[in-house]
Amino acid sequence: MLENDLLLSTFVAKYLESFSLEQIEDYDKLINGPSNDWDIYYWASDIKPVPEEYDHEVMKMLRLHCKNLNKESRIRQPDLN
Repeated sequence: MLENDLLLSTFVAKYLESFSLEQIEDYDKLINGPSNDWDIYYWASDIKPVPEEYDHEVMKMLRLHCKNLNKESRIRQPDLN
């Protein structure tokens, strides 16, 4: 879905290179675990509580990224390198 595409692509463009191995594994489980993409969006945007299995450092970072406190323009996905 477009909302997650924008959210996750800008998040990963910003943080992936600095992730530890554990963070990469948590991110992988997050994007490949839930069967409903809306769940990730609802958790990241604080609409629904995050299940314990996904309540880790990466989710906390994603939730903060979703708040967009710096008011960054996120109307398109980052370019592929």
